[in-house]
Amino acid sequence: SGKLAKKVFSALYEREGGDADDAADKIIEEKGLKQETDTGAIKTIVEDVIAKNATMVEEYRGGKEKAFNGLVGQVMKASRGSANPQQVNQ
Repeated sequence: SGKLAKKVFSALYEREGGDADDAADKIIEEKGLKQETDTGAIKTIVEDVIAKNATMVEEYRGGKEKAFNGLVGQVMKASRGSANPQQVNQ
């Protein structure tokens, strides 16, 4: 995601020398910034968010489309921005 990319670029800017590709991979690994694409892990987070936000779920089922965006936001918050947004939306 863009948020993760900004963190990597910031860390790259602070480093000097070396291969940028290797440095970026190392920063991603060191800081745990890898985007979560494991469907099972994302599904677990989504299920937890749904269980904790019954009101938003009912609003969405009642036709309020914005409630869906709120749920997606809660999933991203729970994953600390690491969940793949496209997979979350599915």
